[in-house]
Amino acid sequence: MIEVQDLHKSFGKVRAVRGVSFRARDARITGLLGPNGAGKSTTLRVLYTLIKPDKGRASVDSHDVMTDALAVRGRMGVLPHNAGLYPRLSARENIEFFGRMNGLKKAALKRNTDRVIEMLEIGEFATRRAKGFSQGQRIKVALARAMVHEPRNILLDEPTNGLDVMATRSLRTLIRRLRDEGKCVLFSSHVMQEVAALCDEIVIIGSGRVVAAGTPDQIRRNTGEDSLEDAFVRAIGSEEGLE
Repeated sequence: MIEVQDLHKSFGKVRAVRGVSFRARDARITGLLGPNGAGKSTTLRVLYTLIKPDKGRASVDSHDVMTDALAVRGRMGVLPHNAGLYPRLSARENIEFFGRMNGLKKAALKRNTDRVIEMLEIGEFATRRAKGFSQGQRIKVALARAMVHEPRNILLDEPTNGLDVMATRSLRTLIRRLRDEGKCVLFSSHVMQEVAALCDEIVIIGSGRVVAAGTPDQIRRNTGEDSLEDAFVRAIGSEEGLE
């Protein structure tokens, strides 16, 4: 489970996150939905301990991201936005490197690497160097790296960015499978159709604040709109009116 309480983060005069609070539960897909620049990626970066918040608290499986960062990293698999691979390493070598960084050794490393290669259908290019991979191949390998140590929590920052239709469908199937295995899946997106197709719960962020949260049905009901897209526009518009 991932919990965020009154999170604040500024970069100079830019207040990227202003009091964000939400909970992402196990065996659920939780989407952070908002326009570009809303604070989604900043919130995720705090969660995976890349940056420190100015105020507030965040935890992963009850481990605080500030005071117990090492434990948090071990319980989390992260696919950052525009995640890069080591171009001179093969797909397998990229995955194994991250497995070793997360404490896997010998037999466990091989077993887990083989498992994610099979799960993500990477076998055809597993021994090829990453330089020259297609966007879909890069995303698959980056996701395999994130999953090789069998984390209970998966964070995905705009995971379908740049993918074609078939690759996007394949990734959505995998995300649902992770949810069905009991994992906590949290991902950010600004694509309404993606969130509507996947999410059990949605957190809408506008201008660094949570402006709506709940199941898709709850958000539609609370905004008085029949469609999720109209509910999103109303929630974001309400926030912009406060600026």
